[in-house]
Amino acid sequence: QVQLVESGGGLVQAGGSLTLSCVGSGRTLRWDAVGWFRQAPGKEREFVASINWTGGSTYYADSVKGRFTISRDNAKNTVYLQMNSLKPEDTAVYYCAVGKYSAEVADFGSWGQGTQVTISS
Repeated sequence: QVQLVESGGGLVQAGGSLTLSCVGSGRTLRWDAVGWFRQAPGKEREFVASINWTGGSTYYADSVKGRFTISRDNAKNTVYLQMNSLKPEDTAVYYCAVGKYSAEVADFGSWGQGTQVTISS
């Protein structure tokens, strides 16, 4: 079973950028779709972006489209989430997970522990 560790979160001002990393260990992520999700206090976990196993297809939530970019480096067993033009409403704990190439939380598993992203106005 793969273990996922997210990193790269932090506190930035609105309009700033962050890059999150999701590193897999235990086995290769090469054959998996990987998704990024986020959960704000008092809210349900929501889809942010996903990437298929080749990296050739990506899918984004409308709320982040044009601002966030998901990518992967299979040689490093790592998936990234580049976040630009950050807004206070992007504040949440961000999680990565492996599963089907979809936008559904239920299609993913092996969740990481999450990394906190806080955007100040």
